Amino acid sequence: MSSIPENLKYTKEHEWISISGDVATVGITAFAAESLGDIVFVELPKAGETITAGEPFGEVESTKSVSELYAPVTGEVVAVNEATSDSPELINEDPFDQGWLLKVRTTDVPELLDAAAYAALTQED
Repeated sequence: MSSIPENLKYTKEHEWISISGDVATVGITAFAAESLGDIVFVELPKAGETITAGEPFGEVESTKSVSELYAPVTGEVVAVNEATSDSPELINEDPFDQGWLLKVRTTDVPELLDAAAYAALTQED
């Protein structure tokens, strides 16, 4: 089991979020990346599009399956990590740093899980 960074917040759908001011960086957790297996493709919204907390915003395809990505916040996408489109394996290799997916200017941040609550959730799965 991989480590769960204490400084991030998490969703029940295995996305992580880091907030700096009104901009949130979003990715999927190491637990999700490990569960998916080798990630071969990622589909993300474009900068300028709006995402809504709890709603799908993209897909990640692995050698095992295709899974929807769920928005942890509501807001406007201000940046997309193009490196994950060119090299989706970055999500497996470094999900909390180089494998980030989006940066979103938030208009709504719902209640999210802390590291301890997320760790408990992954023990149940």
